[in-house]
Amino acid sequence: MTTLPPLSLYVHVPWCVRKCPYCDFNSHGVGHDRTLPERAYVAALLDDLEAELALARGRELVSIFIGGGTPSLLSGAAYQRLLQAIEARLPFASDIEITLEANPGAVEHDRFAAYREAGINRLSLGVQSFQSRQLERLGRIHGGDEAAQALRNARAAGFDNINLDLMHGLPEQGVEDALADIDRALALAPEHISWYQLTLEPNTEFYSQPPRLPDEDVLCDIQEAGHARLEAAGYQRYEISAYTRPDHQARHNLNYWTFGDYLGIGAGAHGKLSAWQSDGSLAIERRWKVRQPEAYLRRAQDPRGFVAGRRALETADLPLEFLMNALRLTEGVPRHYWRERSGQPDTLLDARLEEAQAKGLLRDSSQRLQASPHGLLFLNDLLALCDEQ
Repeated sequence: MTTLPPLSLYVHVPWCVRKCPYCDFNSHGVGHDRTLPERAYVAALLDDLEAELALARGRELVSIFIGGGTPSLLSGAAYQRLLQAIEARLPFASDIEITLEANPGAVEHDRFAAYREAGINRLSLGVQSFQSRQLERLGRIHGGDEAAQALRNARAAGFDNINLDLMHGLPEQGVEDALADIDRALALAPEHISWYQLTLEPNTEFYSQPPRLPDEDVLCDIQEAGHARLEAAGYQRYEISAYTRPDHQARHNLNYWTFGDYLGIGAGAHGKLSAWQSDGSLAIERRWKVRQPEAYLRRAQDPRGFVAGRRALETADLPLEFLMNALRLTEGVPRHYWRERSGQPDTLLDARLEEAQAKGLLRDSSQRLQASPHGLLFLNDLLALCDEQ
């Protein structure tokens, strides 16, 4: 029996000023008055966590990620109460990473100091684009100059670990427009840039009324030129859509991709927990919480609790569950992670890899599980091969 994987905590804040047309996350618009049941929601989050503590068994937290929605709609005081109460229940690693997602158009800039004082030490700013025309199409409520000022204000408040979210493949976007967004981001010198392609997801406005997106040739040109521009500026690609300066990888996301464990609290939050059984086997369960904010708040008084569903991962599910995370990383993961974090022998995984290796989609290594450069370009094809019985 080996040790359990690292443990993180995901906290979901489900409200935003308005729903963006591309967004398929569990988010609910509140309008510009931004009136929220802040105190009641923090209390519910702590009740939710209290009910999960037996699953954590006193393990320390290596990271916390507060996502949404738009978490920056809540005050610094709310996060101070929340984080102090979490630490009273679960020990924090000495170098814990605590990230808050913030929308540049949904945060008063003097809140950054309050967030930093509360213990948040990493910000993720949802910029998406610096161009007014694209921001309007995406339904964003900020402008490019406002996004740049938000980062400068965060710096002034003491944040030295900042991520910028940028999209590419936007409606009618060409290579030069995409590179202009990257150049504007680079001028702000964030530690981390998430640069990902806009996709049309079911149950979104863009899915039902699709905008005119670039064709495949233009998308390939954007990806090639953008990748070169980011790497030339000293940002290393370590995950399919993430670039970082040295030693600033998102540790919370790395825990996801390396098949770590995480508790999930908040409306619609998901979690994954592992536990060794008395017979020496490893049980892995995914669970998720009630999605609607009003229903989630009511569950605080409900004996059923906050859990909406749960699913034990079957042995047959584990290879794909593991690989669809691990192979997102450009360097892959050590092979021993499979045995330690799935509880299964190498033979179960190796049988899924033979054809992918034969097609050159996986690197041939006895030490690491890693997609080849070609495999990273065709990750969905690689995973489909790995899913074949």
